[in-house]
Amino acid sequence: LLLTLPCVVAMSTPVAFASLPTVRTGVHADKSVANVQANHGFGIGKSTGVPVTVTSMMAVLVAARGRARRSRIPRFESRPSAVLTSSPPETYQELVQASIKMKNESWQKTLHAAVMGGSYVGMACLLSFVLGGNMFNSYITQMVVFAALFPVNLLLILQSGGQLFSQNSATMAMGVLEKKVTMKDLLRNWTIAYAGNMLGCLLISLVANYTGILTGGASDMIVATVMKKCSSDFGPTLVKGVMCNWLICLAVWLCTMARGLGGKMIGAWFPISMFVAVGFEHSVTNMFILPAGLLAGAPVSFLDVLLKNLIPVTIGNAIAGALVVAVSMSFSFGRLGKERN
Repeated sequence: LLLTLPCVVAMSTPVAFASLPTVRTGVHADKSVANVQANHGFGIGKSTGVPVTVTSMMAVLVAARGRARRSRIPRFESRPSAVLTSSPPETYQELVQASIKMKNESWQKTLHAAVMGGSYVGMACLLSFVLGGNMFNSYITQMVVFAALFPVNLLLILQSGGQLFSQNSATMAMGVLEKKVTMKDLLRNWTIAYAGNMLGCLLISLVANYTGILTGGASDMIVATVMKKCSSDFGPTLVKGVMCNWLICLAVWLCTMARGLGGKMIGAWFPISMFVAVGFEHSVTNMFILPAGLLAGAPVSFLDVLLKNLIPVTIGNAIAGALVVAVSMSFSFGRLGKERN
């Protein structure tokens, strides 16, 4: 009303007027202009006493009024879904698509992702040994601290695009079971990922030794851990590897299922803490612990490290990923289950 008041005042002052400019802004605006012209007794081509500028202003105001009316009509806009997790079948298909992506990657990109994945595992181990070994004397308490801190590595790996041999043992096998990936692709990925993880873990262990981080209680803790890992027979160590990667692959499954970062943290935390606290064996974790223990002075040979731990643990991890997890998930949500139906 305040905006139209000057127009009303201006209409009371006679001035010469030639023509009214046409303003087309919609049906409501055209009708409203016509009503105003009729009510005040002026039109196009008449001497109405209304200046061109004022008349144009009236037309714009009337058009704005029409737009305001239309804007009051309720609008139904789509909003983002509040779903926090994917369903199990959706998660399975997402992992199958991940296997296709890994198959199509160049060996350089796969190696880079694996080196970064191994480095993150080494960093998480370093954090756990430094805090656990220097804060507590009891080995059990030290492992509790290790279990609480170590899961950060999986979150770093999954959120940054890193790769682990243990993770890929299930993901690539799912692609093979769904006939999206060949056995040649699987073996290629496993080999490159394993080599890259080894390089990343060795790099962090050399950095820790060079900088003197693993000293004092941390050094004692890692030596005791290496001695414990190399004291078991081949068979029990292999079974520990199976149980470990079963949990790790489930942690990857839960992280893939979760949509938010908080859900991914929870999904990674509990399965990883479980395998550490129980004492299962993870090949990539041992790629850091065993070399770091040797550098810290653990009284074991390189052959002991290979035969009594790394080889059986690697075999167990592969069995868990390819058979226990991938076959089980394919039977539940993929092609194996459909064929049985």
